Amino acid sequence: MLNPVLAMAIGIIVMLVLIIFTKLHAFPSLIISAILIAVLAMPIGDVINTVTTGFGNTMKSIGIVIGFGCIMGIFLEKSGAAKRMALTILKLVGVKNCDVVLGLTGFVVSIPVFCDSGFVILSSLAKEFSRLTKKSMVWLGGILGMGLYITHFMVPPTPGPLAVVSTFNENIPGSIDLGMYIIYGLLISIPLFIAAVFLFRFYGKKYPDLVVKEEEIDRSKYTEAQLKVLDRIAAKSKRGEELENKDFEDLLSAEKLPSAFMSFFTLLLPIFLIFANTIVGQIPALKDTTFKAIVQFLGNPVVALFISLCIGAFFLCKEFDRKTCVNLMGEACKDAGPIVFITAAGGALGAVINTIGAAGIMADWLVATGIPGILIPLLIGVIMRFPQGSGTTAMITGSAIVAPMIAAGLPVNPYLAALALCLTTMCPSYLNDSYFHVVTNFSGMDIKTSLKTWSVSTFIIPAVGSVILIILSLFIH
Repeated sequence: MLNPVLAMAIGIIVMLVLIIFTKLHAFPSLIISAILIAVLAMPIGDVINTVTTGFGNTMKSIGIVIGFGCIMGIFLEKSGAAKRMALTILKLVGVKNCDVVLGLTGFVVSIPVFCDSGFVILSSLAKEFSRLTKKSMVWLGGILGMGLYITHFMVPPTPGPLAVVSTFNENIPGSIDLGMYIIYGLLISIPLFIAAVFLFRFYGKKYPDLVVKEEEIDRSKYTEAQLKVLDRIAAKSKRGEELENKDFEDLLSAEKLPSAFMSFFTLLLPIFLIFANTIVGQIPALKDTTFKAIVQFLGNPVVALFISLCIGAFFLCKEFDRKTCVNLMGEACKDAGPIVFITAAGGALGAVINTIGAAGIMADWLVATGIPGILIPLLIGVIMRFPQGSGTTAMITGSAIVAPMIAAGLPVNPYLAALALCLTTMCPSYLNDSYFHVVTNFSGMDIKTSLKTWSVSTFIIPAVGSVILIILSLFIH
């Protein structure tokens, strides 16, 4: 049998080669890698049992949650709830800060909705803002993309960070409370978003000419009522009059959208229930009470997301008939399937790495070198992401390596390690990333401009977050 660390290195390299250079999907590639590592470093009779047990344990802890989360996300997308949230944020922030409006909308929407889908939904709004305010799409499209991108990587119940939490808890039971992780993820995301606003304002001044023109708007996609509002706003703009919030409110109000309360309620209810579960668990006086049992039941991620799913089906999508609603759920399940299988395959890989002891050997070696523990998940996130475009796959694979190392004694707080891993799997978004092409094409940028702005920003923003986490690691152990 090979040295466990060498076996793990061979397996990870084979996995990356299969994902990048062959026609194999990430799911079988991860399983093949797990089996290969196990064959090289453990008794042959234990190989399949270790792989299937790791796969099954992950599937039971996260499969339903990902499925429900995807369904909730598609309800928010197709019902118009995302646009309603944009309108509400517009009223609060104002049209003069339309970049912040777009970024904040993306920031909120991407918690349950995949960032690719979120950008497609909201890009039409970004184009309208660009056309009417004469601001560059490098600026507006970029900040929309980054708002979506940050919470996609940092805040559950998005599948990637949710899988990371699950993997850490499998290796170190009870190490990460999901409710607290959501709060910490949001807190870290806020300074990242603020940095992104200033960064894309700089890009907007550097690339001021990429403004959406009148003829670039597809008028066939708008209702008659919306076209009247658009023409009125365009005439006002040509007269040199300053645009107001009301102009854009009228534009969105011309479309039938769910209420602001129901839109935000559907999105935030599961987060509130999960966090409530965390809070009651910290109060000794509530131990063994019926109230605590009820809150813990409702705050279980499966139950919390199911409640939100039902609200979405019966209230957000009340205008849809039964067949349309069922078809939307089917569409969401198709999206959820690959994520669930990749996540469970990552669990199989993690189980093998944990069983052969590779993580413990690496952790002991790294501790002996004196390298600060927080640097390990930061570096592994980049290493897992750089060669292949899927951030979700990078998070799942990275957590299968990092979590066993933390369990084996790597001196870093589990919350900080998980946040660090999720953060640096943002880096970088370039030609091998589907989201890079979504942001580039829907913003109207050419590849060269997008590489100079969007791709560079996916280095800068994680770098800002890395500095924050390194500082926090000096005080939190």
